[in-house]
Amino acid sequence: MRIMTVLGARPQFIKAAALSRQISKRPNTTEILVHTGQHFDANMSDVFFQEMSIPKPNYRFETGGLNHGAMTGKMLMELEPLVLKEKPDVMMVYGDTNSTLAGALVAAKLHIPVAHVEAGLRSFNRHMPEEINRILTDHVSDWLLCPTETAVQNLKRDGVEESKIHQVGDIMFDAALFYKEHLRPSPETQNFCDQHSDFVLCTIHRAENTDDPQKLQSIFSALQEISQNKKVLLPLHPRTRNKLKDHNISSDNIHIVEPLPYGDILYLLSKASLVMTDSGGMQKEAYFFSQPCITLREQTEWVETLEGGANQLVGSVKDKIVTAYHNAASNKVNFKEHLYGDGQTAQKILDILKQQKQ
Repeated sequence: MRIMTVLGARPQFIKAAALSRQISKRPNTTEILVHTGQHFDANMSDVFFQEMSIPKPNYRFETGGLNHGAMTGKMLMELEPLVLKEKPDVMMVYGDTNSTLAGALVAAKLHIPVAHVEAGLRSFNRHMPEEINRILTDHVSDWLLCPTETAVQNLKRDGVEESKIHQVGDIMFDAALFYKEHLRPSPETQNFCDQHSDFVLCTIHRAENTDDPQKLQSIFSALQEISQNKKVLLPLHPRTRNKLKDHNISSDNIHIVEPLPYGDILYLLSKASLVMTDSGGMQKEAYFFSQPCITLREQTEWVETLEGGANQLVGSVKDKIVTAYHNAASNKVNFKEHLYGDGQTAQKILDILKQQKQ
């Protein structure tokens, strides 16, 4: 079985590596890895692939920096001749990026079966391009590989043929378990944790927050108030730092550092007392490490994390953020076991593909 995997952003590579490791152990199964270049990431150097035990892409395109339509169109143009050349048996796509949609559309038009990892997720906010990508990809896929029962129910409500739907667990849980054992934090991160036993780990990167000066001001005002009580560690992309400067938004008393490697993030997650984020992935990772989370968004695809108070959805309003922070200190959260599977998602996916390709 020849599997073509199309990826476009660093988190997708981390997830896909869990499946790539299993593919390499299977006889008569090969993977053709394609990087669309959707997100330029200076951290994705040769060292990144080596340290993360991720196979290097067989093909790489340059499609970053374009608007959504132009980017997706360029990916379609690049991918079609490649699929015709490589003749894969399966197109594997992950999540909800433009790369996800492009890979699925090209394969569907060329009658190559599509396997969608993280199928069935919904934020129910169609203003988000990710939501459109999720829905369209689901409806052209042949294997809908769902992380949760909620995702399964979403697809059934959408009228998707039930024989295509498979609940396999969350591939990110596989990855987190692997890297927890194999990655070590940098000396700087280790030193920070040695000095601060009680801190908040925060990440902010979504355009809905960073591109709205009022929301950004409100979030940072809340973080400043929280930092009077507890250390706030914030790995921050230079683009968002520039936004703070452009809008004269203060970040006093917040411990800001450069974006961190995944191993450092996992280590910090295991040591923090609270996570505050607008990242979908980190909401789940906080749950994996039994950490309470405050999500700085109006919706979340990971609604299971809201059960029992493990995650509080607060948006960008300062008072709501601060109130959620105080609530988190008093909440007794029951982190259910196996909410996102048992860490064997990659094996389950390959078993399903093998059975249905026979």
